[in-house]
Amino acid sequence: MTALTKTAGNEPEADAAASPAKKIEGRSLGQIAWTRFKRDKAAVAGGVVVILLILLAVLAKPIESVFGLDPDALNQDLLDANLGGLPMGDWGGMSADHPLGIDPLQGRDLLSRIIEGSWVSLLVAFGATLLSNTIGTVLGVMAGYYGGWVDTLISRVMDVFLAFPLLLFAIAISASLQGGAFGLHGLPLHIMVLIFVIGFFNWPYMGRIVRGQTLSLREREFVYAARSLGARGPFILFKELLPNLVGPILVYSTLLIPTNILFEAGLSFLGVGIQAPQASWGGMLNDAIKYYQVDPQYMVVPGLAIFLTVLAFNLLGDGLRDALDPKSN
Repeated sequence: MTALTKTAGNEPEADAAASPAKKIEGRSLGQIAWTRFKRDKAAVAGGVVVILLILLAVLAKPIESVFGLDPDALNQDLLDANLGGLPMGDWGGMSADHPLGIDPLQGRDLLSRIIEGSWVSLLVAFGATLLSNTIGTVLGVMAGYYGGWVDTLISRVMDVFLAFPLLLFAIAISASLQGGAFGLHGLPLHIMVLIFVIGFFNWPYMGRIVRGQTLSLREREFVYAARSLGARGPFILFKELLPNLVGPILVYSTLLIPTNILFEAGLSFLGVGIQAPQASWGGMLNDAIKYYQVDPQYMVVPGLAIFLTVLAFNLLGDGLRDALDPKSN
């Protein structure tokens, strides 16, 4: 009994020795933001859709090659000549071979054209966002940090750019460069013109956001510490301020990309963006105007593609904003 008592009495001590105390580990700001982001189910769903869209755009050509999809292939045998070239069957000619149907008059597969148009829309949107973010970030951080006449000059330039009637200006530039310019022709020219027009004239929005954030950051202790150690302006701008502006820039970028997608689709819809025969979501909507009453499927498919893409990016942007800046809630 004594031995059993001693053994029983030593059990807690043995358990305590066998299970070492848990160490409390600190979490970085990125880990904290990721934890907040995961709690937002809508933002996570938007992020998943965005990743799938990017993969679809990047792998558009391989997907078309593997599955034998041709966005320009004509299927005249699937059109009803008695109805003016409308697709045979219900829902715009949807079938196992054409899950989203075919377009009227030419019979091209809509799924193939949606996939083909995805990389064009995302390339223009990402390129324009990168251009506007680069210009806006550099000029915005300079205006906010240096202040004085530098801030005044850059702010007045922003006001001038914001006063431009961007849509009319974009239509005029795009229409005047349709034939060829800068040694480019056809699709490469149209993509470069859209990226330049959308990106170059949208930078003041990013510039104002970065300028406002820089005005508050330049009064922080780490900036004073860098100055006291002899750091000069360029070092403080690019080594101290810019890393602390990554959050706002990332959030605004995810909200600017869908705006640029809509802008590109709008220009293509008006006939001054991506030109046929290259598939584009805005161009498909333009072609569907004549058939929306008799073949609404032709308008629903590209419209739904634009809607889901813009919604996914907006949900992702809202989630990133809440994760990186919880005080904004």
